[in-house]
Amino acid sequence: MPHHYIKKILQARVYDVCKETPLDDARAMSARLNNRVLLKREDLQPVFSFKLRGAYNKMCQLTEAQHQCGVVAASAGNHAQGLALSAKVLGVKATIVMPKTTPDIKVNSVRANGAKVVLLGDSFEEAFKHSQQLVEEQGLVYVHPYDDPDVIAGQGTIGMELLRQQSGPIHAIFVPVGGGGLISGIAVYIKYLRPEIKVIGVESEDSACLKAALDANERVILPQVGIFADGVAVAQIGKTTFDICRNYVDEVITVNTDETCAAIKDIFDDTRSITEPSGALALAGLKKYVAREGIEEQTLIAIDSGANVNFDRLRHVSERAELGEQREAIIAAKIPEHPGSFKQFCKILGSRNITEFNYRYSDTDQAVVFAGVQIKPGEREQLIVDLAAQLDDVVDLTDDEIAKLHVRYMVGGHAPAGVDNEVVYRFEFPERPGALWRFLNKIGGRWNISMFHYRNHGAAYGRVLVGMQVPEEERNQLPEFLDEVGYNFWDETANPAYQLFLK
Repeated sequence: MPHHYIKKILQARVYDVCKETPLDDARAMSARLNNRVLLKREDLQPVFSFKLRGAYNKMCQLTEAQHQCGVVAASAGNHAQGLALSAKVLGVKATIVMPKTTPDIKVNSVRANGAKVVLLGDSFEEAFKHSQQLVEEQGLVYVHPYDDPDVIAGQGTIGMELLRQQSGPIHAIFVPVGGGGLISGIAVYIKYLRPEIKVIGVESEDSACLKAALDANERVILPQVGIFADGVAVAQIGKTTFDICRNYVDEVITVNTDETCAAIKDIFDDTRSITEPSGALALAGLKKYVAREGIEEQTLIAIDSGANVNFDRLRHVSERAELGEQREAIIAAKIPEHPGSFKQFCKILGSRNITEFNYRYSDTDQAVVFAGVQIKPGEREQLIVDLAAQLDDVVDLTDDEIAKLHVRYMVGGHAPAGVDNEVVYRFEFPERPGALWRFLNKIGGRWNISMFHYRNHGAAYGRVLVGMQVPEEERNQLPEFLDEVGYNFWDETANPAYQLFLK
């Protein structure tokens, strides 16, 4: 297998449309980590993503007869843009099937490159099914986003460039993983020529399909896929890519949303560029690896894979970046309800700054406060100990998704008397016209809604927190009813942030 792919990578046609992207020094990050950190800037490609390499190489390998048929793909993002531009350059008709939830910036980019866009369904699965129908009905040629040898070879040209740009020692290369096309191409080339270099995959912890497959020693389908790093939101690693990864990838690291947001900020600080969440995964994994291994004075490379991010999402990113850097803690605590209590609370914090403070009068004796506190990395545990020594019921909410996504915007009072039998659920629903109305219409038709919070984060899916009054005798009917609604949901009735601030 290695010889076969090495030849394909060396012969790959990518530079008609792609450029050799720079390998930039991340000076601030290097100083912080005491290692030399390099960023491979694939965000600088014409479609702001590495995906153009694989799509164009695949298009070049098709026959003239296949070109005459036209090509089709199902994609919600970067592959769609890469294929659209490739088809335009080669004079081939392209059809891209995209979920209705696809951000406008990506839809408009695909159309601008002359491809026909078909918006259908709320998920990639629905779009993919329709694309296969077009293959059968119209004879179009399907171009897979990652599970194809020619696509893999196109992405592998990044590995070829890396070894040419950095001929000295390299300790490890960190690569974001979705379906596995990028890491497969890079790994097979690197390991053939420089087997001592570690190739480490980085996945979002809520879409870690490669890690799940490696742990099970077979491909598995994730029951749910996270929505934040949408560029790598894949439920199952590719068949071809898994065969390569299990032989040539050293390990897989998973990172969470906060760590990803912190990496987006890190890349901005060093390059003044804004990457998409999936594009920052590699750096997030690199940082986690350095902290775990304690290595110093090594050369580490992270693939900055793309920059197709909606501007609206930056609000959410900036809010979570400080948490990801472990420079902010979110806590709840009870303080006496009398003048001077807030001053005393600040005194306990010492030199630490308060980044957020939410409170509403609700009791004559005690007040429950929701606060963000600026800290130094590794200081969070000590902060909780210091507060608990002088205050009652101190709760660390820094890792609580409900606190970060919803409660911090809702703090304002508990439910009044008469709101009984309340259960609380968290939902994700497709962010498209009419989706919120359909959701409200379905949920509100059975039980009374006692609490509701929704905030647009500029993502493909919306997040909702709902309180409903459901009598005890009807609780067993609730899961079946929510399944009918058709959206992902989680029971948060016992969540501590809800219990403290909203119940």
